[in-house]
Amino acid sequence: MSTNQSLSPISRQLPCNPEELDEFLSRPSNAVAQVVAGMSGPVLVLGAGGKIGLHLSLMLRRAFDMIGKPNSVIAVSRFQTLRSRESFETLGVTAHTCDLTNPADLASLPDKATVFFLAGVKFGTAESPEKLRMINVELPRLVANRFARSRIVAFSTGCVYPFVSAGSGGATEATPVAPLGDYATSCVDRERAFTEASRINGTATALVRLNYSVEFRYGLLVDIAEKVLRGERIDVTTGYVNAIWQSDAVAHCIQAADLAAASSTPINITGAEILSVRMLALRFGELFSRQVRITGTEEKTAWLSDASRSHALFGPPPTSLENMMQWIAAWLLIGGHTWGKPTGFERRDGRF
Repeated sequence: MSTNQSLSPISRQLPCNPEELDEFLSRPSNAVAQVVAGMSGPVLVLGAGGKIGLHLSLMLRRAFDMIGKPNSVIAVSRFQTLRSRESFETLGVTAHTCDLTNPADLASLPDKATVFFLAGVKFGTAESPEKLRMINVELPRLVANRFARSRIVAFSTGCVYPFVSAGSGGATEATPVAPLGDYATSCVDRERAFTEASRINGTATALVRLNYSVEFRYGLLVDIAEKVLRGERIDVTTGYVNAIWQSDAVAHCIQAADLAAASSTPINITGAEILSVRMLALRFGELFSRQVRITGTEEKTAWLSDASRSHALFGPPPTSLENMMQWIAAWLLIGGHTWGKPTGFERRDGRF
C-alpha cells in the first residue's frame, strides 16, 4: 500500500501507512534534537538487534540529520534475535556485526563514543543461569570498563523494585531496590557493574529503568489485545501495569543522556498512569466487538513505577493510552504481524 486512498477503513485508524511503522516510531522531537546536538563523536547502540534498538538507532540518526551534524550512529549486535543487519542498513543506519562478549570484538569498537547499552536476556533464563550472569552481569562490567571515558546510557528495568500497591503511585528512583527472582537480581547486578565502574573511572552514566514500552507488534497491550481477539481468558491476578508508547520511551531514553553523571543517575521511564488490566481488556473488547473473558482476582501489588521525575525533566509522554490501544487494535484487525514474544507481565514469581 502506498497511498492513504488504498487503505481499508480499519487501517485508516493507524497513524501511518502499514509499511511505515518503523519510520513512525523513530521520529525525533525538537527536544531529542537538542540533546544530540551536545553529543560529540560516534554514537554506539550496543545490543541493537532487539525490540527497541532499531527505533533508538534510527531516531538518533534522524536527529543528527535534522540539525545537520555528521556524527555516525552505529548499531552493534550479532543480529541473531529480532532484527537483521539489513533492516538497519536499508533505513540508513550503520550496522556492525559484533559479539560483545568477545574481547577482540569489543576492543574493535570506536573510542570516545556516546554509548547506549541495550544488551540483555530475560526469557528462558530460569533454566540458563550461566547465560543470565554472562549477559546481564559480566558483559555490562566489560562494557563499562571498555568505555570508561565515554558517556553511557545503560538500560535497566522496573523489575529491580519491589512490588508496590497501585495506590502508592509506583516506585520512585528513591525506592530501595529489592529484586524478586534471578532475572531481577541480575538486573540489579547489571546496574551495580555500571555504578562501580562509574565511581572508579568517573564515567558519566545514566541508568534507565524502563517499564513496559509498547508498539504495534510488541508489549503488554499487544499481549492483552491478542488474547481478547482470540477469545482467551485474561488473568487479572497481576491487575495493574505501566505502559509507554515506544517512540515516547525512546525519546526519553535519548534525553536521559543529559543526566549522565559519575554517580550513575537512575531514572524511571514509563507512562503517567497506573493502568488496570481488567479495564484494558474491557476496552479492547469494545474496540474488537468481542466478549471479554476474565479470570482471577487482582492482587493489591505489582511491579509499578512512578516516572514523574522524567516527565518533569523531559515532558509528559505525548501519546495517549487511547491512541495506543486504537492503533494496536487497528493493526491486529488488518492482520498485522506481531513479534510473537509475550512480555510475561502476569508473572509474579520473578521466573522468566
